[in-house]
Amino acid sequence: MKKLKNICLCISLLLCANAFAQREVVEYKTRFFKRKFHFGYYLGLNQKGFKIDYQKANNFVKVDSKVGFNVGIIGGMRINDFFDLRFEPGLSSNTKILTFTNIEGSKRETERQVGGTYLHLPLLVKYNAIRLGNMRPYLIGGVSFDHNFSSNQDNPEDNSAGEFRMKKSNFMYEFGVGVDLYMPYFIFSPSIRGVFAINNELVRDEDPNSPWTGPIDFFGTRGIFINFAFH
Repeated sequence: MKKLKNICLCISLLLCANAFAQREVVEYKTRFFKRKFHFGYYLGLNQKGFKIDYQKANNFVKVDSKVGFNVGIIGGMRINDFFDLRFEPGLSSNTKILTFTNIEGSKRETERQVGGTYLHLPLLVKYNAIRLGNMRPYLIGGVSFDHNFSSNQDNPEDNSAGEFRMKKSNFMYEFGVGVDLYMPYFIFSPSIRGVFAINNELVRDEDPNSPWTGPIDFFGTRGIFINFAFH
């Protein structure tokens, strides 16, 4: 009797699993990305650091990165069933603390706080995979322009007066992965991206032998963005 009960239970479970597998999935927002143009907005977090190359083999600048935030809007143009062109202007903000281990002295000499509020203007290509029910993974990548409102580029004072300076205008490339989740009333799209500076962002001190900028060959942003988009 116990064996029979077990067999009946297994059959019942198999029938339930088969019925669940054959149940039709209601697909939401089936026409949304058929539109030529679509729009949305995003909120998110970022953590930015720096890629630093030196004139000679060394590693004397330590970067302590704080978590910042992102906010922006999305404009998309459909190219075909798999590719979109995206423009995602927004603002990002974060703070980094640089510690120069090659300099002896107080924090005024050895530390620099680098705040950053950026106008971020990315032009991206999005590759959409095949839709699976109400989920569609994607890859995204392209180039972007950043305007750093906190750069100090035009400040006549440099590190000798405690001012670390960076360039206002910078170019980046970025790529990432994400997924479109189709809801009854909107589309939720979380993504994670890497952002990498192309140009050298460092503004050098007046003294070519400055212990802060003299040994540095390249100083460029490296960061991770986690965005939560809504369409």
